[in-house]
Amino acid sequence: MALTQEKKAEIIGKHQINPADTGSTSVQISMLTQRIQDLTDHFESHKKDHHGRRGLLKLVGRRRRLLRYMQRKDLEGYRALISQLGIRG
Repeated sequence: MALTQEKKAEIIGKHQINPADTGSTSVQISMLTQRIQDLTDHFESHKKDHHGRRGLLKLVGRRRRLLRYMQRKDLEGYRALISQLGIRG
């Protein structure tokens, strides 16, 4: 279920601020969003995986905290990121 190195490199390349950036808030949020989407697809076929669902809820909570931090620190970057990722319906 983990992201492959190629997928991680693609996500980092799309959202990084400078060439050495791998841990900025926008990169972390985009990585978590991809993992959440993968787990959501997993639960469509594995409806009784309740332990995995708990992990999904923990990831959603972590992403929510990072989004709240980014909204406080960089409002324009926050708005651009949520529109790019298609979250916050």
